[in-house]
Amino acid sequence: MNALRRLKSDATLPLLADGYRWLPAQWERTTAPVVRTRLLGRPAVALRGPDAVRFFYEEPRIARSDALPEPVLSTLFGHGAVHTLDGRAHQVRKTLFVDLLKDPGRIDALAESAGAIWDETAGWWADGRRVVLFDEVSRILTRAVCGWAGLPLDAARVEPVARDLVAMVDGFAAVGPRHVRARRARNRAEKGLMRLIAQIRTGERKVPDGSVVDLVVHHRDADDKLIDAHTAAVELLNVIRPTVAVCWYVAFAAHALHQDPDQRQKMLDEDGYARAFTHEVRRYYPFAPFVAGVANEELFHQGEPIEEGSLVLLDLYGQNHDEELWPQPYDFDPGRFVNRPPQRDVLVPQGGGEAASGHRCPGEDITVRLLEVLTLRLARLAYAVPTQDLRIDLGRMPTRPRSGFVLTRSSDSPSASTAAPSQEG
Repeated sequence: MNALRRLKSDATLPLLADGYRWLPAQWERTTAPVVRTRLLGRPAVALRGPDAVRFFYEEPRIARSDALPEPVLSTLFGHGAVHTLDGRAHQVRKTLFVDLLKDPGRIDALAESAGAIWDETAGWWADGRRVVLFDEVSRILTRAVCGWAGLPLDAARVEPVARDLVAMVDGFAAVGPRHVRARRARNRAEKGLMRLIAQIRTGERKVPDGSVVDLVVHHRDADDKLIDAHTAAVELLNVIRPTVAVCWYVAFAAHALHQDPDQRQKMLDEDGYARAFTHEVRRYYPFAPFVAGVANEELFHQGEPIEEGSLVLLDLYGQNHDEELWPQPYDFDPGRFVNRPPQRDVLVPQGGGEAASGHRCPGEDITVRLLEVLTLRLARLAYAVPTQDLRIDLGRMPTRPRSGFVLTRSSDSPSASTAAPSQEG
């Protein structure tokens, strides 16, 4: 009887069915500073707000080692990834990512490469050909990040590699075919990288000294032991895969430009507006619904008890649409960020806290820079938007415009046309 009651109260299936709408609906049913529920058969407590962000990232009270479910590890992050580590093991591994992903010179080089590949690719978008922007940008970013990492791809390999990298992200919160594709894609990618790593370590394959692949392959863990080939493959993918996932944000940026054509001219005319637009895209459009940890002891947040062993969820989507933090949160308004850089623990599309010492995504600077560079190029491009389904299904995680944002381009293309708008809510 108790097992049946727990099954009925478990919210895993409603979460998968309702997607980004699930947690906001729970907040509407309570006046407490937390939401209490059950996920994957265990008690869960959801938090949001800047104070909650600081609370969530306080180690060792909230740990990551037992927080991520197997389906997410087998698709999105990989088993043994930095996301699953705590304490010194996490700090040593995280230092590798911080050194690679927050170095201004490396960021500049990646952004320059992505911009150049966009320029080359956009030259072929002509004669009325229908271009699915999401797919095209996934390939642009795959070429850029693989070359930048020290693993340049032959032309024939770009599309299948991009397809697998997209599949890993697209299927992490799904059931059925999308999830199966994500597992198969990760399995292929890890096996291929493990073969490559073995060749590098034996000297059969040379890679540039100091490149991303060189530093990951020769990284040593907290015990000063060389990480195994599988872990090195996982962490290489955790550099490459999130970079390619910026294609979601570029498709959202295109959606925003289409919904409000005045944004295009503001981006081109006003200093700093492109960066503000980029931040608003990351705030307004849904990507990660929440991040999770596990309470290592009994905790209290704003007087509310959190049982030891409970899942602790930091509600990213909910916080980025909290009317106490963002006036009219469901209006797209880059003006929020003009001459007002986002506060660290307020805007949290990729988590909060410190990237260097905590679990915040160290690739956030790369995300912002790539999105800004590519969105500016999109704003300068003359194109038409044929009639298509641009609805954004909030029940799907991760979501995107249903059509992938189709555009057509010719020498006399207008900058806008008609399409079905809005987010489904």
